[in-house]
Amino acid sequence: MRYHATIRNESFTFVDLRELLAKANEEKSGDSLAGLAASSARERVAAKWALADVTLGEIVANPVIDPDEDDVSRLIVETQDRAAFDELRSRTVGEFREYLLSERASEATLRRLRWAITPEIAAAVAKLMSNQDLVVAAAKIRNVTRCRNTIGERGVLAIRVQPNHPSDDLRGIVLSALDGLLFGCGDAVIGVNPAAESVESVVAIEHTLQRLMEVLGVPTQSCCLAHISTQLAALDRGAPIDLLFQSIAGTQTANESFGVSLSLLREGGERVLEHHARRGLVTTNDSQTDRDPHLSPLPKGEGDMQPRSSSHNVMYFETGQGSALSAEAHHGVDQLTLEARAYGVARVFEPFLVNSVVGFIGPEYLANERQIIRAGLEDHFMGKLLGLPMGCDVCYTNHADADQNSADNLLMLLTAAGCNYFMGVPCSDDVMLNYQSTSYHDAAAMRRLFGLRPAPEFNKWLQATGVFDGSQLAVAVDESRRQLIGKLDRVFS
Repeated sequence: MRYHATIRNESFTFVDLRELLAKANEEKSGDSLAGLAASSARERVAAKWALADVTLGEIVANPVIDPDEDDVSRLIVETQDRAAFDELRSRTVGEFREYLLSERASEATLRRLRWAITPEIAAAVAKLMSNQDLVVAAAKIRNVTRCRNTIGERGVLAIRVQPNHPSDDLRGIVLSALDGLLFGCGDAVIGVNPAAESVESVVAIEHTLQRLMEVLGVPTQSCCLAHISTQLAALDRGAPIDLLFQSIAGTQTANESFGVSLSLLREGGERVLEHHARRGLVTTNDSQTDRDPHLSPLPKGEGDMQPRSSSHNVMYFETGQGSALSAEAHHGVDQLTLEARAYGVARVFEPFLVNSVVGFIGPEYLANERQIIRAGLEDHFMGKLLGLPMGCDVCYTNHADADQNSADNLLMLLTAAGCNYFMGVPCSDDVMLNYQSTSYHDAAAMRRLFGLRPAPEFNKWLQATGVFDGSQLAVAVDESRRQLIGKLDRVFS
């Protein structure tokens, strides 16, 4: 089906929905690299104009990638709540945008409808929104998850401590993690990107992080962000796995380039959940009240992707606009729409954390501050709308046209939008991955500026140790620091 729009007596035609979605996207260097972007600002406006009149039913009826050729497309079709979608089917994308920004779209209503909303619908409406619209709509939604603690509640801002080390030195990792804890960070996860992709490294890091948490009594979770197959091999060797990590994308071929499949993700989640039950972290008869009541189980058969019966959240996913294009697996679809499709994969597994690593992929896909900020707001909004516990690595590489002020701007916008968590990197500079992110100091500043607090269980620990006074960093923490540092030798004893 062709789409038409006229702007100032100039007519534009878009041959199908896939082209319309691509050319309605805000300017992104990745879309230009793929030859998908609008050729001018006028064509972009024309595409938005035409997209605003497309019904949601038409979007669902015309998948951007054929479900017969792509398991992510099949997953999206199979998991949609078709009964709930009936009340949205006849609305246009423009009308849906107006609805999301209205008082009628309450948090409870959006929670009820989230499995009716497909990733392509979320992407389409994001393309019609201003940056402010994306903040306002996302701020309505809170997606709460639970592992060893609880994140995502209104008034809570969690932080991942990222104590990476260029040689995976365990003492260096522990000291960096303690530095973050003393700034009130680490409630999202203490998550290490290993420098060496080996089972031995993952086993050593996981045991060390667990020992650190035990010695200090920290109510949080750990993760070693190796490939899922490496983590599962470490699990076989006795490594304690709190969260199972994997990068994912929005097409089957892109996921295959990462060395993963939907069935492997399902198997991994089930194995870690069983591991948690054996460790006493969760029981098989967990209360169902914590579980998403609208979670649509996948039909059995190809993929056999039945969601877990427990409410426990054990997965950690990272995504980023441009990942499918970088793997030459984008199938002619724009990077924003593909990012939304990655969230369609993630939500089936009820993850504890989802993180858009927005500027890490580089300027070939997001060239500058403007594009990075826009992508971060889009990703957060789409993920929240689809029911995910969205965090963001507010970051940039050193060859992008961005700086720390760029990161500060996006950090404040996403905090206002209700982002679940950010990164905590020593001095904002990751010495292993060689990119710029957000620091422990940034976390303290956002909590103070917006009146936010850490995860409730973690906040109690911070107060009990004297690191926090109420919900903010204590003015003097020298004694608390000495006591916690004094326990570090026990981590390695």
